[in-house]
Amino acid sequence: MINQHQKAFKEQKEKEGKEPGKRPAWLKVKLPSGENYNDVRTLMRRQHLNTVCEEARCPNIAECWNHRTATFMILGDTCTRSCGFCNINVGIPNELDLGEPKRVADSVKELGLRHVVITSVNRDELKDGGSTIFNMTIKLIRREMPETTIEILIPDFRGDEEAFNIIMQNPPDILNHNLETVPRLYHVVRPQAKYQRSLDLIRWFKSKGLRTKSGIMVGIGETKEEVIELMKDVVSHGCDILTIGQYLQPSKVHLPVDRFVTPEEFDFYRDEGLKMGFKIVESSPLVRSSYHADEHARDIF
Repeated sequence: MINQHQKAFKEQKEKEGKEPGKRPAWLKVKLPSGENYNDVRTLMRRQHLNTVCEEARCPNIAECWNHRTATFMILGDTCTRSCGFCNINVGIPNELDLGEPKRVADSVKELGLRHVVITSVNRDELKDGGSTIFNMTIKLIRREMPETTIEILIPDFRGDEEAFNIIMQNPPDILNHNLETVPRLYHVVRPQAKYQRSLDLIRWFKSKGLRTKSGIMVGIGETKEEVIELMKDVVSHGCDILTIGQYLQPSKVHLPVDRFVTPEEFDFYRDEGLKMGFKIVESSPLVRSSYHADEHARDIF
């Protein structure tokens, strides 16, 4: 579901004649396969669970699933927002599945995960934005796997502190909320979100003593200078971990790739981020929010 601003953005890029060219060698990945990959896929189907690995067409699915790790996506598979980069279904979601938290907890136990990442679609039609389901999921995982560290990648809940407080009833070990891109591009990349609201969310959870994390894409139309300014903003709001990866267009109806960012530029962002005060910066072409999340959890505690 592309809006008029996103359509205009695409048309502008077409008029400019900017073509990033063929995908470079550093962005090529192997097709998913392997025994562990098949085991995780079978488990997800059996438990009727969604993963952002599949829904967002993550390029690292083979690597992560073969390490028996996955990012669970709760609150269904249909999002109420129309972000220009995201491949997840947009529309009117189904009713809440109150059995979902238990199935996630059971799956974490069956996989024997030392670290688990839980994310979700946006559910703006719900008063609490779905925060209660996050709360229930964390509570049940803690009961089944008390030694497992838990990371949640949350939507902004429209900046509602009541939803934030529901999360804090059973707080995660790491609170992740992605900024995704620079403020100039929010009207096409995240049209229903607000840059400052996302920064304020990170500051709020940091003030409660949580480890905080955020992530962005590059190659979607931003400048190098804008990335540096964003990094300064997010670290000044208390962010501990930052992930930076290449934007890849999931389909023809999504926003186009502006350029393929070189590995050298990703290295530059990592080095600058560490100088700014981030504890961890994961920056390379195939990085996504949950990439090496288990290592981040181990290193930051």
